[in-house]
Amino acid sequence: MTRPILARIHPDALAHNYRLAKQHAPQGRAMAVIKADGYGHGFLQVVAALPEADGFALLNSENALTLRDHGETRPLVLLEGFFDVAELRACAQAGIGVAIHHEAQLRMLETTPLPATAAPLTVWLKLNTGMNRLGFRPDHAEAVVARLRAVSGVRLAVLMTHFATADEPAGIAAQWAAFAPVAQRLGLPVSVANSAAILRHPIADTAWLRPGIMLYGCSPFAEQVGAELGLRPAMTLQAQLIGTQTLAAGESVGYGATFTADKPMRVGVVACGYADGYPRIVPSGTPVLVDGQRSGTVGRVSMDMLAVDLTPCPTADVGSTVTLWGQGLPIETIAAAANTIGYELMCAVAPRVVRCIDPS
Repeated sequence: MTRPILARIHPDALAHNYRLAKQHAPQGRAMAVIKADGYGHGFLQVVAALPEADGFALLNSENALTLRDHGETRPLVLLEGFFDVAELRACAQAGIGVAIHHEAQLRMLETTPLPATAAPLTVWLKLNTGMNRLGFRPDHAEAVVARLRAVSGVRLAVLMTHFATADEPAGIAAQWAAFAPVAQRLGLPVSVANSAAILRHPIADTAWLRPGIMLYGCSPFAEQVGAELGLRPAMTLQAQLIGTQTLAAGESVGYGATFTADKPMRVGVVACGYADGYPRIVPSGTPVLVDGQRSGTVGRVSMDMLAVDLTPCPTADVGSTVTLWGQGLPIETIAAAANTIGYELMCAVAPRVVRCIDPS
């Protein structure tokens, strides 16, 4: 791959952010969330960067089985559980924990003989306390627990829920009030704390934390960036200038001629576009760093390229490094310009962009 664009992954930042999550709840263990290919960072790279992690939460059994094939022995749990009998059996055989959130899954468990040679299948029971996405209603919990405990080869390990507004003024009080009495009656270890709850709601200091976005250095809160929370960016998206142009006053840049120079200026063409995962929607002036100097985009982002203003960096030329987000430029800033969130930008980085472990 010679096209000059890289997503630099910073393992030290991942480790730092994980430790910060644990510091907010020192009595709890933390299940590092690595779904969506480690939020676009590469799930294998993230696991390698987190030797201290207590376990990992994923979405796809394929990824979990790959980790087992690579010798990973720590707890793994599939946040949406299994989708058919074959997947259920594969998880049981490989020691992969599963969330149970629906009657159909429960019936599969009750009617599927599990491998006799496997250890008990670890089950996390999910309750719907107000998110109204996945999970059993709290008033059904005790009946579901009784059925799970009657299934041979199953170990009910954790009671879990997911907060809808931990990052917003509404907070977690209503959902916690629905969850906590059930958890107390059942006496199970609980897992409720996503990144926002870890950082803002000490009430959610429970047995298993589930840090997600904070692992990658991005804030879960609209009004803050990760650095303000003590987080470090785990990805720096960088490309190089592959061309320059000198514009006269009145000349335009890019599709639709959405940017017109009001004076003579140089622009640089960067080997990054929306096919690489950079948002097409951002306006001119969206911040970039050119050889470390802050500047901004000009014109419309195209499929494979975007243009930047070289006025603040007159010595920049072909081969100069352009930072699109990461170290020195918060991803939240770019997300705000695109009217989205940092999660989406991370996860949208295309497979054609090489992930490179940064040794520094």
